[in-house]
Formats: sequence, structure tokens, C-alpha cells
Amino acid sequence: MLPKWFDEWNKKNPVDIYRPAILLGTLGGVVFAVALVVTWGQPFATDSMQTGPRGTGMSVPEFETDLAQADPTIVDYYTEAVFVPEGGEPLAGDVYENVQVLGGLTEDNFNRLMNAITQWVSPEEGCAYCHGDLALEDYGQDNLYTKVVARNMIQMTQAINENWDAHVNANKQVGVNCYTCHRGQNVPSDIWFQLGPVNESVEGWAAIQNRVTVLSQSTSLPSDALERYLLNYDQIAVHDLESRVDTQPGDPTIQDTERTYSLMNYFSNSLGVNCVFCHNSRAFYDGGQNTPQWATASLGIIMVQEINNDWLVPLQDVYPEHRLGPVFADAPKAACRTCHKGYQQPLQGTNMIADWPELATTGAPVYE
Repeated sequence: MLPKWFDEWNKKNPVDIYRPAILLGTLGGVVFAVALVVTWGQPFATDSMQTGPRGTGMSVPEFETDLAQADPTIVDYYTEAVFVPEGGEPLAGDVYENVQVLGGLTEDNFNRLMNAITQWVSPEEGCAYCHGDLALEDYGQDNLYTKVVARNMIQMTQAINENWDAHVNANKQVGVNCYTCHRGQNVPSDIWFQLGPVNESVEGWAAIQNRVTVLSQSTSLPSDALERYLLNYDQIAVHDLESRVDTQPGDPTIQDTERTYSLMNYFSNSLGVNCVFCHNSRAFYDGGQNTPQWATASLGIIMVQEINNDWLVPLQDVYPEHRLGPVFADAPKAACRTCHKGYQQPLQGTNMIADWPELATTGAPVYE
């Protein structure tokens, strides 16, 4: 039953029987493993998402186990069905004092939304986080900065859903509400502040790089990319399309390239994707060869610029000192990861305005 070479080896080497046995066992094990793979399939199966036209190889392969890994914060999301108005119900603006936003809601829907915001932002502190330890009839006071900020954030949320539909609803009806960023925390994770020079050993251009920081995604890339591109409206650019351009480290072109790499690295980590999710790797500079996701991301950049400049930065004088940045005492700002938290879609595409039409528009909500 054994191979002829095996019998001949044993005759010539009656003492040394281990080496051929090990070889035979190894070969048999390999054959068995190959047979299992062929029969049962590749044990580390992958799935691919097509990101560009067929034939260009623009796809993002991921292990199926990674794709199946759910965002753990989804299970804590609080939602509640609307009270469809029948007409004639008392309005919040008539019942309560100083309702500057949402006063046109019925009292029931107003209280329902206030309870949800409490669950999304301050589940431990409750209503007192914004209103203080007061009697209900005194909730109209604006003594706490948290209430002033919350009112502003409600308006910002409505503006995002109303004006940036092409980004927040690019794939399907999703929208945003307070939980998109806060996830049960008073202050959302992944906010950012200006750092300025981070390498005190040098001056000039080198002072903002070659030091691992949160804003550079723990790399040696520049730490001012979010500030330049998501706050100051600088143009995102990588290189000169002319060949053999005489540039040196510290030249604007090289600086912009390194900043852009820093920003793109931040994007990838924020959404859990790689470069070809948005770009064709053979022509990064050519927008005509990019994927549809590139357009969605481009709108997201402009949206975040507006959020920071029109909504968040103006609150700097409202915040107490302990809420401001550690270096420049600047207001907290948002970026992609503030909402996405490492996933392609925040909360993996959960519809955040399905039960909260009050946050979907600055006009009268549509109840269904």
C-alpha cells in the first residue's frame, strides 16, 4: 500500500524511518488541506464593493467578518414613534416660555423630542444638563451655556438635513440627529482643536510635522491639515502636473502635498475605507475618473467647512474655559470622524430622521 520509494528507503535505511514518514505525512496534510479548500471554499472569504466602472479594477475588498461587524453604538440608539397631530393640539410655544426653536410643535411631540435629546446627549444627567436643577416652570431660563449650545445645535441639525441632502442622503434616506455625533456623550468623540506648532525643536514648516499627534492620525504628517482644509477653505492639492518641477522641501507645492496626504489619511481612517473608494489609482488628479463616492465626499468637505465656520466656531464665547482647546482656547470643531466613527456610513446607514421629522427641516415637519 505504501509507495515503492518508501519501501526501498526502509530496506536501505532500516534505522532512519522518520524523515520519509514526516515527508509523507506533510504531503498528505497539504493534499488534505487543499481538498478542504476546494470542497468547502476559501475559509477567509472576502466581499468586494464595486466603486467604479467595470474593467478598471476599482473595487474595495474586505473580509466578510469585517463587513458583518456592527457598530456597537447602534444598540443604544433611542427612538420613539411620532404623535401624528390631528389638529387643535396645544403648541409648545404657547405652553412653555422662551421656546425660540421648535415652538410650532405640538406639546406632545416637543416633549417627546426633548426626552430623546436627553437620551442622546445626557442620559446620566437628564434634563438638568441643559436646564439646571430647577422646577419645570423655570425651564425657560437661559442660565446654562449647555442650553444655548443645544438650541444652536438643533438649528444646525435642521440645516444639515435641509441643505446637505446630497451628502447625508446620498445613498438612501438617512439624515442626522444629535445621536449621530454624540452617541450618549455630552461632548461628541472625535472633535478637534487647533494645535499650532507641534515640533518645538525646529521652526517654520517642519514645526508642524514629524511629531505624532491625533490630528495627523499618529503619523509624522502635518498636524494642521484639518485646520487648513476643513476650517480655512484652503485648496486641497497634491502635485504639479508638470514633470521635473524644481521644488524643495518647504516649497508650497510640497507642503500642500503632505497636508493633503494627512487629510486623505484622516478620511480613510474616518470611514474605514482606502483610497480607491473615491479615486482611480491610475489618475488621482483626474476628477472624471473618480468614483461617485468622490462627489459625495467633496460635498462632505464643504458641509464640514460650513458646520465649523457658521455653527461651531461662533460659539467660542459661549463655552466655559474647560470646553475650549488646550492651546488656542478655540471652540471644538467637527470633521468626518465626528459622525462616521470609522464606518462608511454613520451608524451603518440607520435612518436617523425616520421618527424625528422635527429635525429634518426648519419648516413644518411632515408626520406620517
